[in-house]
Amino acid sequence: MREDASLSMAQDLMVQFARLTGLVGGGTPRRYLWTDAFAICNFLELHQQTGEEEYEDLALHLVDQVHHTLGRHRKDDPRTGWISGLGEEKGERHPTKGGLRIGKELPERGPDEPFDQRLEWERDGQYYHYLTKWMHTLNRVGQATGDSTYNRWATELAKTAHEAFTYRPATGAQKRIVWKMSIDLSYPLVPSMGQHDPLDGLVTYQELQAAAPKKSGWPDLGAEIDDMRGICEGRRWATDDALGIGGLLTDAYRLAQLTTQANLEQSVLLKDLLDASLRSLQRYARKNPLDQPISFRLAFRELGLTIGLEAVKRLQRTLDEHPGDISSLDALRARVEELMAYVSLREAIEAFWLEDAHREAESWAAHRDINMVMLVTSLISEGYLSI
Repeated sequence: MREDASLSMAQDLMVQFARLTGLVGGGTPRRYLWTDAFAICNFLELHQQTGEEEYEDLALHLVDQVHHTLGRHRKDDPRTGWISGLGEEKGERHPTKGGLRIGKELPERGPDEPFDQRLEWERDGQYYHYLTKWMHTLNRVGQATGDSTYNRWATELAKTAHEAFTYRPATGAQKRIVWKMSIDLSYPLVPSMGQHDPLDGLVTYQELQAAAPKKSGWPDLGAEIDDMRGICEGRRWATDDALGIGGLLTDAYRLAQLTTQANLEQSVLLKDLLDASLRSLQRYARKNPLDQPISFRLAFRELGLTIGLEAVKRLQRTLDEHPGDISSLDALRARVEELMAYVSLREAIEAFWLEDAHREAESWAAHRDINMVMLVTSLISEGYLSI
């Protein structure tokens, strides 16, 4: 797809998204944390590419709408106000202090209600890996606008999330991360740990720390970063899930940027991620997933992979442009060359979901908001992939 056509498609889809989800037009806002995190990065990139101020305005309006929707209790909840428990004025200044709700349709499961695995997917609460996405997005807004308030909000969210979601199961045991917590962060809803949650946390905390203003009194994430390194130790990252593979590749590119921009030595972890990504792609490709009927294909998961494969191309350029900044360069280059063999998957997936008929399928419509936003991120990746 030609670059100008990609930009036009991205503009059309994001305007649709803004209207459909109540960001513009006066409708009731329909906010969902993961989708909105990607959407804001898309608006920032559209502003960067077109120079049109309306896109930056939409990004900032969406940040505000998310905080005032997902940072506050649900309308069907007897509790009111900020989920942090802060008063109105202080809550406005610190909208992420209590974390942010997922935005699921059903209320959260109460502490005394029985667990239902199927139903839990539809219930509200807080996900750690959604919060790390929002941290990254707030930091991107701060970088784009020059307003450090967004980095502070991201860092305050990191501290809140880390304290609430991490725990030590036994004295001397390695810490773990809860998958899903209650809205007020008082009890776990799903205690198991997401495979890549520690990695997302480590990379994101380091990103926030690197971007933080160098002034007295700014919140520091040094202890949280050390904690997350310990949780990451000995973990295996390989997966056959398309979205998970995309996340690994994206985190690898973010690590390379941290190495070259913030002088953080990341080559050992970077090589581990590239090795795991290659094994993952080999397993994924052997299953011929793109031959599946459209009813079995989830666009947003496949598009997560295409975003990661775009990150591979950018990683290759980073290694070429900064040879003196990254150790173990030859080994990393060799692994990236092997990963580049899978970039054709990106083109095939993107082309499939750009077909109008495929975007009329039930499998697309069932997850329309997130599918639209992830397709745009695939088309204009810079806003999301940069740190």
